[in-house]
Amino acid sequence: MSVGEMLAATVPMARTLDLEFVETTPERAVVVLPDQSAFHNHVGGPHAGAMFTLGESASGAIVLSAFGDQLARAVPLAVSAEIAYRKLAMGAVTATATLGRPASEVVAQLDAGERPEFPVTIEIRRGDGAVTGEMTVVWTLRPNG
Repeated sequence: MSVGEMLAATVPMARTLDLEFVETTPERAVVVLPDQSAFHNHVGGPHAGAMFTLGESASGAIVLSAFGDQLARAVPLAVSAEIAYRKLAMGAVTATATLGRPASEVVAQLDAGERPEFPVTIEIRRGDGAVTGEMTVVWTLRPNG
């Protein structure tokens, strides 16, 4: 099962929004929110809450891709999130997430008995390529036990 399939199967909100996990690697995650009138705002574009969920889901996909091999000893948890809406989003929008620190540094902290925190940055773009939103989600790997 791919990371995208796993998220769609285990995260009800991802299923509700019908998110499409296009690419999920340790280097990058790309997730699409299709244009759906049920999730439009008052101007006919995707609702801000749907765009937030899109970005957070993309961040979760890259975290699982980069640190899936650590799940036996640590739980990934979002610590905080910040989003900026830059331009009007219309139609389908695509979120692209990247890790803000090398995964090896995060794992080294976990190996040292620490609870590492690391940012994931996300750009949300509409079909013409314009950036409609920028987001940062700070994650941690909480050691088990």
